[in-house]
Amino acid sequence: MKLIVGLGNPGKEYENTFHNLGFMALDCVVDYFGVNFNKEKSKALIAEERINGEKVIFAKPQTYMNLSGESVRELLDFYKISPSDLVVIYDDFDLPIGAVRFREEGSAGTHNGMRNIIKEIKTEKFKRVRVGFHPKENSPIPLLDLVLSKIKGESEETLSLSLNVVKNALIDYLKGKEFNVVMQKYNKKAE
Repeated sequence: MKLIVGLGNPGKEYENTFHNLGFMALDCVVDYFGVNFNKEKSKALIAEERINGEKVIFAKPQTYMNLSGESVRELLDFYKISPSDLVVIYDDFDLPIGAVRFREEGSAGTHNGMRNIIKEIKTEKFKRVRVGFHPKENSPIPLLDLVLSKIKGESEETLSLSLNVVKNALIDYLKGKEFNVVMQKYNKKAE
């Protein structure tokens, strides 16, 4: 069994913001498989599907970003899933906009949601997908305001391509490709 988690903030006011890139990427994957987020469990919206003979749980924590780990820990415990079968998709200011990075483990970097997940599940050994959004030019907007601002214009076009990369990579992974093969194929630098 696998758990694929997209990070974001619940509520209309956070839709289409940089901090919700995890939710947006997960929506692309779930749409491809034709399933819906139709359950609530462990402080998350849940969609379930059997893919390549294996049950896959897709989850969007509803705890707000900084407490995402509470939901992830509860989901791992409830479904008895090992952190090695967890994939977390999230926005990353430390990567330039357009970049996508797949990693099998690592630190949280500057991301509070990831920090909370690592704290709650007590390991850095889980797969993650980082979607970069650092602007090409330095932004006069403070980071806290930038992550919650709406995606528009050129950023929207660039990130649409990034979300497509994430979708295709996770489709390959869920259909049976090893994660390290997916990493080699899809790790994408900014244009």
